[in-house]
Amino acid sequence: MNESPDDAIAEAPMIDASTAETARPELTAIVESLLFLSPDPVKVADLAEAADAEPAEIESALASLQRRTGGIVLREIGGGWTLASIPEAEKAARRLLAKPRTPPLTQAQAECLSIVAYLQPVSRPEIARIRGVASESAVATLEERGLIEDCGRSQFGAILYRTTSLFQRLFGLASMDALPDPTAFDPSPEEEGELRERLLRAGEIRAGGPAQPGLPVGAPAETQEADLED
Repeated sequence: MNESPDDAIAEAPMIDASTAETARPELTAIVESLLFLSPDPVKVADLAEAADAEPAEIESALASLQRRTGGIVLREIGGGWTLASIPEAEKAARRLLAKPRTPPLTQAQAECLSIVAYLQPVSRPEIARIRGVASESAVATLEERGLIEDCGRSQFGAILYRTTSLFQRLFGLASMDALPDPTAFDPSPEEEGELRERLLRAGEIRAGGPAQPGLPVGAPAETQEADLED
């Protein structure tokens, strides 16, 4: 919706309807796309330049769009053209847009979500080991927002997390196989070394290997995971 409900109420002057008969369907579709993408009204000359067409052809396309019926209409504002909602949708639009917006993910939340997406099912202690910092708050927020969910417990009793269908919808993924290939990531040598060390350490502990710093050598993985979970 490129127009507020209030602005949509004003009637636009009609373009000569006879020109709509000569409008090229493909150009009309392009003009409609340009108006949809632009946050501001667009002048005929600018539309003509962008579409590589003559101003008369743009006017024909606009006339064709103006003759359409539906929930989106063509309006002229400030010497330019824009797409707007119909006046009848004003009350419904106000109710919809009055809902609080979801804040963007923080860096910590994005990191945790990436780990869950690629390693699921994965526990919070494992996420903390990979990131190198505590992740309780970030994981809790992701769960509250419906991006990850509880999917059971590990052999040590820690909650396991996986991504949800909402995650796939928000990121436009047909399936989890559509996730970007991590091998395409091109870190600096320093970042690569740090990430490799974290992942290897997490993998060793997951397999019951060396203890975490601060725990006695040979401490069982269950003790290490429980310590981080606390």
